Amino acid sequence: MTEQFQPVSQQESILQPITQQQIQASVENYQNSVSDVWYLKTVEFGEGDTKRTTKIITQNFNGPCSFIAICNILILRGAIEILPPGRKTVSYEFLSQLLAEYLLMTCPDVDISAALEIMPCTQKGMDLNPLFTGAKSFRPNGIGGELKLFEQVGIDLVHGWLVDPESPEAEAISQTEDYDSAVMLIAEADHITKGRFVVDDSDIDIPQAGSSRSPVYSDEERAKIENATSIRRFLDNTQSQLTYHGLFHLASTTKPGSLIALFRNLHLSVLYKRDTPDDSSLYSLVTDYVFSNEPSIVWERIEDVQGSMSTFVDSSFVKSSPAGGDFAGETAEDALRAAEREQGEFYPSDPADLALAQQLQAEEQEDARQEREWYAREKERRRLEEAQRQQEKEDQKRRGKKEKKDCIIM
Repeated sequence: MTEQFQPVSQQESILQPITQQQIQASVENYQNSVSDVWYLKTVEFGEGDTKRTTKIITQNFNGPCSFIAICNILILRGAIEILPPGRKTVSYEFLSQLLAEYLLMTCPDVDISAALEIMPCTQKGMDLNPLFTGAKSFRPNGIGGELKLFEQVGIDLVHGWLVDPESPEAEAISQTEDYDSAVMLIAEADHITKGRFVVDDSDIDIPQAGSSRSPVYSDEERAKIENATSIRRFLDNTQSQLTYHGLFHLASTTKPGSLIALFRNLHLSVLYKRDTPDDSSLYSLVTDYVFSNEPSIVWERIEDVQGSMSTFVDSSFVKSSPAGGDFAGETAEDALRAAEREQGEFYPSDPADLALAQQLQAEEQEDARQEREWYAREKERRRLEEAQRQQEKEDQKRRGKKEKKDCIIM
């Protein structure tokens, strides 16, 4: 039988129009497929004769930073290795198998099947509830299996969201201790004040007992409002989830040469303290995919709680100078040496060619500047998102609804 084909005009008439929802779904599917593959970056790690070349995992979109942090720490420790050397990307399946083999070979007491059940949870984020009184103190929601995974692989999980014992807020914080309890107290104070506490940015005027002014609160209610006021002030002043007291504590207690996981600003990163007599700074591993082709940007020196004074350094912990433009993937020094070797091409005698070369160089410098500005805006965006997320949590608490994802790290 001969197949019957419809005319083109009839075929076109039966095509369904593509809706905006379908386009959005396609974009989300594409992002999900890309986010499941993580690109690798070649770096050097180690001090002196122990320095070696290795590959770290970069993070694209909103990848599982907890799982990536675990793998990067084990990679830098030399506990696991990504092979072959020419590999450019890895997937969750590849890394989970590598991690399971590591546990099987080095941790005979660990229940591998239980560990494999925990690993997928790290893809969706960890629900952490830090205590403001201890750098290693977390109260996990649920079964807390994700925290168990850090213990199984021998990685310390810390944070610097600590209250100064000498600060005015210390007494109120000592009564709540953790983030969830602090938010619950703020919600309770807002209920007592009939919605005035969360809406009003200023401190609530609390009439004393026996006063003719209204409303008059009981001693217990007045104490809760006063404590909630102190706690709200603490949260407002520490939106980066790092305090100077916490930063100094981490700098003084972190063992030189150690690699640990730092919880900060709803994100888990690799924290490293150098084992050298002339440098005791704390460094955070830069895993943003945008810098995957910039070998001069490997670490970020933590110098303040907001990140405005932080400095990028290379594998040798020398202040970075990214080339950008056509020289992306080379340091500025390498690009300069290449230009000197080919001076005839980069600096021609013809005035028109010279002007063109200068224009190209200016464009490359502008590209590098825009790249650095993008990263600064990205950090500010994350900070604003965290502030908005905390405000939404307080609003939900005020309506009597407990938000289940208080401190989600993705």
